[in-house]
Amino acid sequence: MNHLLYGLATNAALPPELLDRLVAVADDDIAAGLAGRTDLGRARANALASRVEESAVRLAYAGRLTAADVDPRVRPDAALALLDEGAGAPEWAFLLVTDPLVERREKLAACPGLPPEVVETLAADGDVRVVAELASRAAPSVAAALAAHPHAEVRRAVAANERTPPAVLAALLTGEGLPPARWCPVCEREETPFVHEPQCPRPDCDLLPGASCDGSHESTVHEIRRTALENPATPADAVVRFADHPSVLLRRSLAARPGLPAEVYGRLAADPVPGIRADLAGNPAIDTVLMRALADDRDHGVRRGLAHNPRVPLDLLVRLAATTKLGAALPPRVATAGPAEAAELARSKDPAVRVLVARRRDLPAGVRDALAADPDAKVLASVASHPGLSEARLRSLVDRHGVRVAAEVAANPDAPPALLEDLSRHEPPARKALRAIARHRNATGTALLGCLTDPRARPLAAGHPALPPHVVADLLTDADRQVGEAAAANPSLPTAVMADLLRRPGPS
Repeated sequence: MNHLLYGLATNAALPPELLDRLVAVADDDIAAGLAGRTDLGRARANALASRVEESAVRLAYAGRLTAADVDPRVRPDAALALLDEGAGAPEWAFLLVTDPLVERREKLAACPGLPPEVVETLAADGDVRVVAELASRAAPSVAAALAAHPHAEVRRAVAANERTPPAVLAALLTGEGLPPARWCPVCEREETPFVHEPQCPRPDCDLLPGASCDGSHESTVHEIRRTALENPATPADAVVRFADHPSVLLRRSLAARPGLPAEVYGRLAADPVPGIRADLAGNPAIDTVLMRALADDRDHGVRRGLAHNPRVPLDLLVRLAATTKLGAALPPRVATAGPAEAAELARSKDPAVRVLVARRRDLPAGVRDALAADPDAKVLASVASHPGLSEARLRSLVDRHGVRVAAEVAANPDAPPALLEDLSRHEPPARKALRAIARHRNATGTALLGCLTDPRARPLAAGHPALPPHVVADLLTDADRQVGEAAAANPSLPTAVMADLLRRPGPS
């Protein structure tokens, strides 16, 4: 791969005449960069597809090729891409449904809006992969018919389809009313009884570890049940019987489901498997009484799941924050707290609670500024990138806590150029801050030069349009290919240098 020409292919400032020359020398990698350009145009797209046949699919998905540009007999894969986008000619489906390549028929089965005759042909396809793909998204009547397919893998696909009628999903859970399946992915290729060993030595084997069949297709039947239990269209009265099933995976599939009776949730809350209780704790459908019981669970993951439940009472969340590491994600209940609640959280005596609300980026100015004056460095690091903080406040944060908050201050969208320059020269160096500066829209050339000293910030700075053009040009020969590629994509790269890259393609 010529990384410099690939970078050049994505350069927004590439002049039209150089774009034409790049299309004329493109290979598959360069074509991948060109396909996303909004200024490519129909003529160049067709020229690129003619030069690099593999690029036609990318160009079709990107909207650079249309139905008028594609002959399905010549470019069937591009035609499938357009059908997948709903932009192809409906009559193409009649041609592609008989394509000798199973991968193309499988792709066709995933396309929306297929004519009924084509759907019927796909449903009778001799390759189970095609039928399963169709079953996973088919209309209710087609899905209902395929639920009785002799191959269990097709039934599993029907179980995943949210358009499958509820009564059919219930039947897939129990097998009642359906003829027994005749094949599954295991017995169609192995002598039964067979259990697939976890460390299979065969490089061409695609059976899942533990897949098994003794004639009852047990591992695939288990997957059918798990899939149906996770399908929101499966009726609640059909799934509740699995709350005490021996399979951990099946019980876990219930824990996150809405609409189950409180009694079932109560049984799952007593499950010996912590992961099941953790999934249940995060389920917005459980009531407050159960939430308060789960708050005393000994497992850390259960309490953390409860803290991220969108409906957890605020007082309970405050309690959990004091005893549980909640991770970096903003809990939904904090994200939706009203102005009065946010102010209350910001006044908490516990810094762990103040950290949570400080992660919000839509706080009222008074709450934001109060948190920016907090004595706890973790709170300050959380609020430092909040929009609206003045330069004086941002500088005060750095003066008080240095590298502990420098990266977050540098990530503030309102950080002014002068502050970013000062942060780029901070002693001791704030490495994470340099990476934030290299991404910042307000970064100056001076600040970006400082970023070039950090290996992880260097590729980011190389692509920043504020970097001086002569520096961008020098970075084309950088030992790090990522840096050179970013420099080639930088719109500040001088046009003469772009032209020179096309005259001497450079390293590949």
